[in-house]
Amino acid sequence: MAPHVAIIGLGVVGSALADELVLRGWNDVTVVEQGPLYVTGGSSSHAPGFVFQTSPSRSMSLLAQRTLDKLDGLELRDEWLMKRTGGLEIASTQERAHELKRRRAFADAAGIPSQLIGPEEISALWPELDTSGLTSALHTPTDAVVKGVRAVEFQAGRAQAGGARILSHTKVVGIPTRESRVIGLDVLPVGAPQDAESERIPADIVVSAAGLWGPGMARELLGFELPMLPVEHGFGFSTALPQLADVDDRIETRRPMLRHQDHAMYLREWGQRIAVGAYEHRPLPVEHSSLASAEEFRRTGVHPAVKPFTEEDFAPTWQEAQRLLPGLIGADSEARLERSMSFNGIFSFTPDGGPLLGPVPQVEGLWMAQSVWVTQSAGVGQIMADWITAGEPGMDTHGLDLARFDPAVISKRWAREQGEESYDEVYDIVHPKATTLRMRGLRTSPFYERQQSLGAVFESANGWERPLWYETNASLGDPALGNRPLPPRDEWAARHWSPIVALEARGMRSSAGLVDMSSLPRLSVTGTGAGEFLDQTLSRPMGRKDGTVVYALMLSEDGGVLSDITVARLGEDHFHLGVNGHQDAAWLTGRARSLGFRDVRISDATAGSCGLGLWGPHARTVLQQLTEEDLTADAFRFYKARQLSMAGVPVLALRLSYVGELGWELYAPAEFGRGLWDATMGAGAEHGIIPVGRRAFESMRLEKGFRLWGADMGREHSPAEAGVAFAVRGAAESLSRAEPQRTLMCLVLDDPARVLLGGEPIYAAGGNEVIGYVTSADQGYSVGESIAYAWLPGPAEPGTEVMIDYFGLRCPARVATEPRFDPAGERMRS
Repeated sequence: MAPHVAIIGLGVVGSALADELVLRGWNDVTVVEQGPLYVTGGSSSHAPGFVFQTSPSRSMSLLAQRTLDKLDGLELRDEWLMKRTGGLEIASTQERAHELKRRRAFADAAGIPSQLIGPEEISALWPELDTSGLTSALHTPTDAVVKGVRAVEFQAGRAQAGGARILSHTKVVGIPTRESRVIGLDVLPVGAPQDAESERIPADIVVSAAGLWGPGMARELLGFELPMLPVEHGFGFSTALPQLADVDDRIETRRPMLRHQDHAMYLREWGQRIAVGAYEHRPLPVEHSSLASAEEFRRTGVHPAVKPFTEEDFAPTWQEAQRLLPGLIGADSEARLERSMSFNGIFSFTPDGGPLLGPVPQVEGLWMAQSVWVTQSAGVGQIMADWITAGEPGMDTHGLDLARFDPAVISKRWAREQGEESYDEVYDIVHPKATTLRMRGLRTSPFYERQQSLGAVFESANGWERPLWYETNASLGDPALGNRPLPPRDEWAARHWSPIVALEARGMRSSAGLVDMSSLPRLSVTGTGAGEFLDQTLSRPMGRKDGTVVYALMLSEDGGVLSDITVARLGEDHFHLGVNGHQDAAWLTGRARSLGFRDVRISDATAGSCGLGLWGPHARTVLQQLTEEDLTADAFRFYKARQLSMAGVPVLALRLSYVGELGWELYAPAEFGRGLWDATMGAGAEHGIIPVGRRAFESMRLEKGFRLWGADMGREHSPAEAGVAFAVRGAAESLSRAEPQRTLMCLVLDDPARVLLGGEPIYAAGGNEVIGYVTSADQGYSVGESIAYAWLPGPAEPGTEVMIDYFGLRCPARVATEPRFDPAGERMRS
């Protein structure tokens, strides 16, 4: 018998999820909605319904495609739910035209039909547009408009017909738990007296699809913050236009949806009017307390997700709309803005623009499906239903999972500032290496002041300040690519990068380098049965001897790579784990609970500590000056761990290398950090030690062919496909999937000066068939090559030629053997 599921909210997400659960045979579903049916009062009720499928995120593109595929051709009372009008993204600057070439490549990589067109073709699609200031456009003919309220009603109705129960005008006042497991919902009818006794709806699984109310509900009923910010967004309507007199409400829209991103705006036909959305204005964050209550909505009709139109914010957008569409200006030279229809609608923004999906780590049986727009709504319903019923979402979710954000940094202020920045950038050209400008300096290692004095250029990652390179290293000589001078990069690839990176890579390869590893998430797993738990949970058994280090995988139920981790055994029931983020901690905690390991404790080991990576051919010489321990190759072997005293600092030393050089990861209590840095730099001075930033670190790991989880591999890939099958042993081998149909492969570009950044589509040599896409790429300064890792059909033979799209240029490349640097691994094992 299927568990009982309770869903909070009947917007485009809640209705889609209820529908999908019933379609999978789970019809014991109750949806609780505080508003009326089906204009419920959330964003679904006023959203313009744009579904542009193209995105830098493959997962977001796939969700948009799933949404359109599900709703395609459906009707409600002879009215369409979705219309494939197509999309048109126009460019009025050379920078935007350049960006559209990149977006065209994203569309190709995701299998979305698209075409770059010029002003004449734009005019053919939208004759009313003034194209005099336009350079080009990206036309995506399968993009569509979705009617949110109709989609809600259709999917909710089908769910009801299949057995689901929908309660309108019902407010959630409690989410009760027992032993950290959800047991149902406490609800009251909207308008009930304050002293009324709530009703308990028993449930084994509760899903919050509460939209705008999600952050307040999490804060008030569950005691934690959601990294999500509701923001007002100006949405204006023209008066009825004579040139649209033949467009009735049933047709509503004929022409492609328009994005004019150089002015942060969008437009579409809306019956006999033009609807215009504005992102150009200041962020207008919405406090939970300022939302109209369900009682007020029922009594007065004041829509909670609709705020008064702020015409002063909308004015620049409306001015540009008139320039672009002269027909918005009447014969009397008055602009035709219908102020009575215009409003500010509320939408939700997260720090990275992605939704918040998946299980809530601290409460078993509680799930989130928050911050989802109409664009991805039906697709989210599908993967959430698969995730809940089968344990697998069926696609990569690392950029969608609620647990991707570190709870240590999530606060109301952080969510607000990051959400405002996300709003500001929604139509900006955002470089894939760009970093946040908000709340900088939130988390710093004890080395921070030393790094500043050395001219460190920082990025922010999970609130941590991480050095990218050090300006003082510019004095190390002339940067090179292999044995030739370093060629200049093109303007895009040169952003958030410096030629100093090549000098740092050379310095570490030739002498020794010091990398700040403090931001690497680390866990401590302790307690009776800790070793047995890890043996049952990870892809290979843990070593039996203290000081053993293993590289292992976390695998999904169907053998996908959920994460890769390093595990050091420090004692009989004491393990130190290097992980990829909070998602790993959440998954391990859930596994321990489900497997019955009640005495196993999984705790954060990052807070209050610091870490350094010391690597290079002189690393042993440097470290030996600071400790009396024997560090010779036989005494301290590769993939071993030991507690050391380094210049009086207690250090956990792990002989690992993610850069392919001899060296150690060194972790110590944070209060010893400055002393550890000074002692190590002092001991290394005569050996040419230098501080090294993340950019050189990233290049060196590519030269060694080391995979980066979340970029090169994820839950949709098997270990064999990803090239990490060596990490699967024993019982986990039963999870191995069928013979790989695709493989992560190393490519070397013919032109070593051309640098890719990831996401680019790959074509068969001499043709236009898309056969794969790039995952991560950089120059290999030691080997003198431009390297890219990519998913391709295969495996393919070394030497196989392919073409890679880079802003419309076809860059020849070939499949290469890997790793490109030190294939036998002799340097890091020396």
